Amino acid sequence: MDTRPRPTVVVLHGTDRPPDLTRVEAVATVRRTTADRLGGALDGADVLFVWDTRTTALQRVWPAADALRWVHVASPAVGHLLFPALRGSDVTLTNATGVFDEPMAEYVLGLLLAFAKHLPTTLRDQQRRRWQHRQTERVAGSRALVVGTGPIARAIGRKLGAVGVTVNAIGPTARTGDPDLGDVQPMSQLRAAVAEHDWIILAVALSPQTSGLVDAELLRVVRPTARLVNISRAGLVITADLVDALDSGRLAGAAFDVFADEPLAPSSPLWGMPNVLISPHLSGDVAGRREELVRRFAENLERYAAGLPLANVVDKSR
Repeated sequence: MDTRPRPTVVVLHGTDRPPDLTRVEAVATVRRTTADRLGGALDGADVLFVWDTRTTALQRVWPAADALRWVHVASPAVGHLLFPALRGSDVTLTNATGVFDEPMAEYVLGLLLAFAKHLPTTLRDQQRRRWQHRQTERVAGSRALVVGTGPIARAIGRKLGAVGVTVNAIGPTARTGDPDLGDVQPMSQLRAAVAEHDWIILAVALSPQTSGLVDAELLRVVRPTARLVNISRAGLVITADLVDALDSGRLAGAAFDVFADEPLAPSSPLWGMPNVLISPHLSGDVAGRREELVRRFAENLERYAAGLPLANVVDKSR
């Protein structure tokens, strides 16, 4: 007979609530809460399911987490939760690695094809009933530099490689012949690497080391025919420097799915730039992903309740 106590799970949500939690409720007592009431909800709870992935409320109420043993985030990004008290505690942190990898890789491939095949221009011409023949570009044979080597970066590398793009990467450990990312160079070689590629794709976490990574200095060495794609974090790019590079012709184009302030203000100069593709933070948001996020947590919760090792454990020391 299993004598382990029934776990108590706090589900932290905003206006968007997770879908059907029947599988979670089958093995745990569930408390639903918003950020303003998180402190009281955590009293005696041993699991926190962070559905509101942008909140920083846990740091504010950390002293109230008197029994907390495990925090799960419904996102691959956990940097905003790695505050010193959590990092130094024995609380296990897990994330949703694997849910967004392939959808985001598909989105990046779509952006490359949109640029190479001049799809934005085609749509603008169609809206104007304008017939203007032109040549487009080949994707096969071009070179892409993926900044990052995590699961999403790997999925991007595989997807681009499948259509004939030569893929290389920037990562913490240099190596050659990576099956997904080709030759991986250290961050110290970023400037030299971007000068040799047609596509620069940002798929790296925001950190003190990567904040402002794409600045005027880096943009001075890119190919004028290159395009920049950011599906990671807005803080990786200094926007004013990017706008200047696009205006001056030092960069052929840019695609952005993330912005410092969302939604992007109507006054932003990016809206009116014909060589910029803007999307509202949706690169990984495919149909069914909300249900998949709950399913992944429920599977891990069943492991937790059975005393088994958890999946997708984050290295808090990174």
